[in-house]
Amino acid sequence: MAEIVNLRQVRKQRRRQESKREAAERRARFGRAGWEREGEARQQDLAERRLEGHRRHDEPDDEA
Repeated sequence: MAEIVNLRQVRKQRRRQESKREAAERRARFGRAGWEREGEARQQDLAERRLEGHRRHDEPDDEA
């Protein structure tokens, strides 16, 4: 005998699968999440500021 299927649930399941597939495509296309990009940008900025803070600022001697 055939299995009884609730068509509404099947449609919902199909929609969910389509959404997951589309989300995977977008993740592949656009890369990381915004919060990841922002976090890395903040870390890069902090590293640059720390490096600049440790840089020696030797002034040329004009007395020679």
